[in-house]
Amino acid sequence: MKKIVRSIIAIMACALFISGFAAEGEIIFSGRIFKWVNPFTEDMVLPSGVHHKTFFSQSMRQDVGYAIYLPPSYEENVSQRFPVVYYLHGGRPGSESRSVQLTNLIHENILNEKTPPAIYVFINGGVISHYNYAPLNSMGEDLFVRELIPHIDSTYRSVATREGRAIQGFSQGGRGTTRIMFKHPELFSSAAAGGPGYAVEKQIYENSGVELDTRREDASSFDFGEGNDAYSLAKIYAENGVPALKIAIWIGTEGFNYRPTLDYMQFLDSLGIDYKSYVVGGVDHNPSKLYESIGAELMNFHANSFGETGE
Repeated sequence: MKKIVRSIIAIMACALFISGFAAEGEIIFSGRIFKWVNPFTEDMVLPSGVHHKTFFSQSMRQDVGYAIYLPPSYEENVSQRFPVVYYLHGGRPGSESRSVQLTNLIHENILNEKTPPAIYVFINGGVISHYNYAPLNSMGEDLFVRELIPHIDSTYRSVATREGRAIQGFSQGGRGTTRIMFKHPELFSSAAAGGPGYAVEKQIYENSGVELDTRREDASSFDFGEGNDAYSLAKIYAENGVPALKIAIWIGTEGFNYRPTLDYMQFLDSLGIDYKSYVVGGVDHNPSKLYESIGAELMNFHANSFGETGE
């Protein structure tokens, strides 16, 4: 009976959110067009080291886009390897170009030597951003962990170990960062979850893996599987604790996710999970404004977690 109910939920979610198909390779999700490849638009002003690229996903059986920032020293020091920070965008559906303008602030901090150089990769989280969701054939988490990371390590001069790899995201990407870092601590040395939607993660935790965002009148349900949420996974990590992650949480006091984030930090405290918090007063749910204030600190948080990059 439980499996039947979950199947009905999945069908209802598809019916409510996919209202039709656009051009080939596009899906209409909640009134928005989703595509696996989203090139930069002409109005974007980005540093010269930012590039839009694609790779072929075996799981999705099509090309998937990503954006990559290569620091100036990447071209200058051709024998050097660089650590990588993977950035998970906010919102649904996914787009690799959504958060890429943060590279202007990232580039400025590196140019001004406020933080060491690093590669930044901006991912496409799929239809249900950063979650695996088979009913929509959108395996965003697996695509990132199992396919994109190996692609980056085989294509660019990255430090291809956890000592040279970090994960970071904002809002929906903050949720994804939290779940993925606790599921795969062997892949990352540090993680920074920004403006995370922990109220919804708690709802999934309390509802046997089913998301139904009660803050929205038109919310539909998505069954992600019991235990696949930021609360359950933190408990598992606390029990194992190996390998140890350096964790940061960053948020503005005026953001709508601020209070649930405070609750989640108390939850981490109760589990004995160590983390560093970056709380910016007077800033709302805005990653650009937060990066203007604490961007260099977040970048150095990762830099201080990375091992030796070497020549």
